[in-house]
Amino acid sequence: MTESLPIAPWRLFAVEVREVRRLTPSFVRVTFTGPDLHLFADNGYDQRIKLALPLPGERGVDLPGGADWYARWRALPEHRRNPVRTYTVRAVRPHLSEVDIDLVLHGDGGPATRWARRAQSGDEAAIVGPDARYGSGHGGVEFRPPATGSLLLAGDETAVPAICGILERLPLDARGRVLLEVPIAEDALPVAAPPGVEIDWLSRGTGGHGSRLVPAVSAAAGELLSGCAPSTGQPVVDVDVDPEILWEVPDEVPSVPLYAWLAGEAGVIRTLRRHLVAERGLDRRAVAFMGYWRLGRANLA
Repeated sequence: MTESLPIAPWRLFAVEVREVRRLTPSFVRVTFTGPDLHLFADNGYDQRIKLALPLPGERGVDLPGGADWYARWRALPEHRRNPVRTYTVRAVRPHLSEVDIDLVLHGDGGPATRWARRAQSGDEAAIVGPDARYGSGHGGVEFRPPATGSLLLAGDETAVPAICGILERLPLDARGRVLLEVPIAEDALPVAAPPGVEIDWLSRGTGGHGSRLVPAVSAAAGELLSGCAPSTGQPVVDVDVDPEILWEVPDEVPSVPLYAWLAGEAGVIRTLRRHLVAERGLDRRAVAFMGYWRLGRANLA
């Protein structure tokens, strides 16, 4: 008898577009379907996945399979390497074999933006995502708040899908602030949240990335930490966001008055992290920060 291979936390799903909805000037929601999507784990929160797109002039996606798929994909010649980008799952409907992913229409004309602008029903793609048969502990979920304390969730448009996914899974007694910087006011989206969580959409307009987010986070942190004794002795070593990835997520968060989840442009997130930890005295073990992208650099999978 042939032994079956053990089920891995992640697997490759062959998918095609079922529906495309333009949510706002900057956001497009793509609903994918596929023969195996009933096995896609619905972990909620900020679950990351990889979306692989067809090469120019081709219809399907030929992505290497197996646990070492990423290394094998990177080893391919560039002209045979399908564009792969990291996104957050927006919704999972296993009973319908559907997964929603919200994409930001950047002005840089990268492969994901070009694909999203032309996407239509029947277009093929592939998703590397969590396999429900594995059980729990797939990885790729970075939101791990303590049982008590307030929340501060902040990010730019690239973090909006993740933050919206987090908000919809919060307990009803959660409290805190959510700050979302988007290109224009029309990019604000309806989102369900507990009554104790205040949401502010910040229109950047002609301002630079972080021009609205940085002062808003500073003000919110001052309010949420008012009356709390700051932690001390927390030197912050800045990460050079050009050659390095800005990504640090605590595995276990101590009992603290405030838990911060920050994601977006790496330079802005570095500034916010320094402000919260070095200037506000927030325990660095209570700050999850992720550089989703870097201004002036191509998005690497």
